[in-house]
Amino acid sequence: MIETAMVFTRDGHPIFWLSPNGCTPGSVPDSDVMWNRIWGDRDIIGGVAHTHPWDGPTGASHTDVTTFAAIEAGLGKRLYWPIVTMTHVSYFTWLDEVREYGLVQHVDFRDTNHWFEVVKTLRQLSQTGG
Repeated sequence: MIETAMVFTRDGHPIFWLSPNGCTPGSVPDSDVMWNRIWGDRDIIGGVAHTHPWDGPTGASHTDVTTFAAIEAGLGKRLYWPIVTMTHVSYFTWLDEVREYGLVQHVDFRDTNHWFEVVKTLRQLSQTGG
């Protein structure tokens, strides 16, 4: 299993899937293709999801947090950062009140059933190596 990623709109619809060569069980490598999609879709982007390919809840790693900050600095806007394991989804975003990225309890994507299918596809890509 490897980490994979997906860029999505504000309402949770996929824009771009990424599972390139070089992905490992612990990382998705930097990618010009991914950044160009993020930049090109900056007006509609809602966030970037990626997998941690194991069971159970997860936190954001130091690498995750520095990536969140760098992408948001480049875009000049805040995003959602779901981290998807094989059994859970944890949603992270910048929390002004504590001045750090933190877990949020609820993200309102308008079409919840569609989001469940997106998460299922992301898990499958992670399991099969893209």
